[in-house]
Amino acid sequence: MFGIKKYWHKRIVRCGKNTLHPYNENPENLVLKNDDILFLDFGPIFEEWEADFGRTYVLGNDPYKRKLKNDIENAWEDGKKYFNNQTEITGAEMYLYCNKLANKYGWEFGGEIAGHIIGQYPHEKLEKEDKTNYIHPENHSNMFGLNKKGLKKNWILEIHFVDEKKEIGGFFEQLLA
Repeated sequence: MFGIKKYWHKRIVRCGKNTLHPYNENPENLVLKNDDILFLDFGPIFEEWEADFGRTYVLGNDPYKRKLKNDIENAWEDGKKYFNNQTEITGAEMYLYCNKLANKYGWEFGGEIAGHIIGQYPHEKLEKEDKTNYIHPENHSNMFGLNKKGLKKNWILEIHFVDEKKEIGGFFEQLLA
């Protein structure tokens, strides 16, 4: 659909307790149940430009799961406003802010990152060792700085909140523009 012929990262669909797991994990397959929570994470390429898109859905009317879904969406908006009000911010500072958002909304932050760069395919290689391409506690470079090609960096903001005791999580990501 929409001319998508390739993806730049694995496509993820997680439900139930698997929603606790961040991107790098490969948990067992689960069957979707009534009143379940699930999230999708896709990285399609549109005309040689990368996209990254994550959403959470709730089947049924469980108020706690609906709260989680709404909280991650609101937290993403909070994160975007915060970022847009800065003239300089490191990836570490943005990561810390996203963790504070989890606390504000009554959740735990579930990701080892809170986002990453994106661009024309293929963008700068997202190597685990190079934290400057991530919203990560070890990225002390300015997110508004230029990439290795001298161009403005484009960022994806990821919000992943979890409740370890209830074994649920929610995920929301999109372009931070």
